[in-house]
Amino acid sequence: MPEIYISTDVETDGPIPGPHSMLSIGSAAFLPDKTLVATFKANLETLPDASGHPDTMAWWDRNRRAFNKTRENVEPPEIVMPRYADWLKSLPGSRVFVGYPAGFDFTFVYWYLIRFAGESPFSFSALDIKTFAMALLKTEYREATKRNMPRRWFDKLPHTHDALDDAIEQGAMFCNMLKEWRERSAVSDQRSANSE
Repeated sequence: MPEIYISTDVETDGPIPGPHSMLSIGSAAFLPDKTLVATFKANLETLPDASGHPDTMAWWDRNRRAFNKTRENVEPPEIVMPRYADWLKSLPGSRVFVGYPAGFDFTFVYWYLIRFAGESPFSFSALDIKTFAMALLKTEYREATKRNMPRRWFDKLPHTHDALDDAIEQGAMFCNMLKEWRERSAVSDQRSANSE
């Protein structure tokens, strides 16, 4: 089956799940040609024995409007995550989680899926946009930052710290990168064929 790329962003009140909570999740499912197939968004109740990390909460204090949006219409994670798993399984194609950075967002999503849905429809398939950028830019990992990325990768989409807005923004960027990688690969393949 063709791959479908589920760009996902989470907002949290700390660096790791369990001691801290996922406040909001947003996912945008893209086909490789940047067709947006479907979206998912939910705000979650905090875990009963968890608390906000002081550093994260200090950041939220400076971004109070965005934090307040994560607290609207909250639902229990035991309701949200099975619904999210069902949504993922309804998507056409082979599911690939896409994050920036995947190491952070996937950690929360995977933990919550296993804890509250009993499964991860992603299995362990998580693609990190920054690592992909490193390969495309042929640079060091720590140099593969947004400020060093070409403007052609960025669509004019908002970055609001709303989980769904940010998932759509980064998903479009990933699809632009994917298109460029495929075009480069096609040119390279053609050169190899011509040299034979």
